[in-house]
Amino acid sequence: MKMVTTSCRICGGEIHIKKSHFARGWGKFCSLQCRHAGQCKGKKLACARCGKETYRGPRALKRSQSGEFFCSKSCQTLWRNSIYVGEKHANFKNGRTAYRSILARAMPHRRCEVCSTEDARVLQVHHKDRNRENNVPANLAWLCFNCHFLVHHYDVGRDRGLLVERS
Repeated sequence: MKMVTTSCRICGGEIHIKKSHFARGWGKFCSLQCRHAGQCKGKKLACARCGKETYRGPRALKRSQSGEFFCSKSCQTLWRNSIYVGEKHANFKNGRTAYRSILARAMPHRRCEVCSTEDARVLQVHHKDRNRENNVPANLAWLCFNCHFLVHHYDVGRDRGLLVERS
């Protein structure tokens, strides 16, 4: 059995491999650690909030809309909550988040229209005609997270008037 001597692509250490393996392009790394390092194509970046080093692959590097990277969801949430407030918030209109306060004034008793839960922590405002610009109280309804998902994705609540066809 003939052996070929070559060097590791990562650490430069000497490797002895079979001649047939070398011909096939195998034997590039001296260990599993070097092979793993050779397969990592992304970058190590500092968390935008706390500075902790984190690895992100090429796909994650391309998909970032803000250009910022985070070590965890909690760091990302804290960063987002400090950036997107006031006028930068998606629902900001004339000094307040409009449709939630409109519905709170029109229907002070908050209850999910589908399952009747009254837990204010899980209630959201639903636009019946799915037009976020139409903030007329008759077009708004309280829904919990779960029922809001079901209304949008499975047409649950059509019989209750929670879905209005667009004209």
